[in-house]
Amino acid sequence: MALMLLVFRYFSGFYAQEACHWRQEEGMEEEAKYLNFALVTAKLSDYCVLSNRYELGRQPANTKLSSNKTVRRVRVRGGNVKWRALRLDTGNYSWGSEAVTRKTRILDVVYNASNNELVRTQTLVKGAIVQVDAAPFKQWYLQHYGVEIGRKKKTAAKKEGECAGSLATCEEKNNCANYIYIFYRFTGLKETETTVTEEAKKSNHVQRKLEKRQQDRKIDQHIEEQFGGGRLLAAIASRPGQCGRCDGYILEGKELEFYMKKLQKKKGKGASTA
Repeated sequence: MALMLLVFRYFSGFYAQEACHWRQEEGMEEEAKYLNFALVTAKLSDYCVLSNRYELGRQPANTKLSSNKTVRRVRVRGGNVKWRALRLDTGNYSWGSEAVTRKTRILDVVYNASNNELVRTQTLVKGAIVQVDAAPFKQWYLQHYGVEIGRKKKTAAKKEGECAGSLATCEEKNNCANYIYIFYRFTGLKETETTVTEEAKKSNHVQRKLEKRQQDRKIDQHIEEQFGGGRLLAAIASRPGQCGRCDGYILEGKELEFYMKKLQKKKGKGASTA
């Protein structure tokens, strides 16, 4: 009986190894990897591996740009936790040359070097180029330097037109104010107080501080033009499918010029095909 058992063990292990080698030759390496463990054999395999949790091949997050923020908690190897972002529309973006970071809205996905399909489906991944809202950085710049950046300058022709029509408008305003005063005077109604927003007066200390900061103030022309449009080009530096956040940095210098050329070329191709 013992002799028969030994013979069975030997031949069962032999056939399992032969089947494993055949599958490796055919290219079915994953099946060959787990074959000896799946078969009920007494002989241990040379390559005995359990089906581990980290080899599951989990579905990608494919984080979408949406106002309905959705982040899932995922338990991973070792009892650790990952945060799988499914839908996001905000993130922390840093302005490197000014050393400032602000939380802002992500408005659009405009470029992805790996796949244009990710741009069409508005998928947020690491390395994607997006457009973010410039308002938080605009407010910080005004507070820090006392300069309203991205403001469009009025043309000389428009100023002349305003000066020519200023006399007529002043007379109309005075007449209108007189009529309103007479109306409230005889009807007895109370006039609602209208608050006029005026620029807050700054102390001498604050003015000196702003003037000192303005001496070293430098800004890239391309970034200033983007502030005029209210949108800044930025790159995503975090991994939304792993950490649940979509943070990044504003493009500047050579990197900004490179991606602007890419976007212009993309627009040119779209116009030619249309």
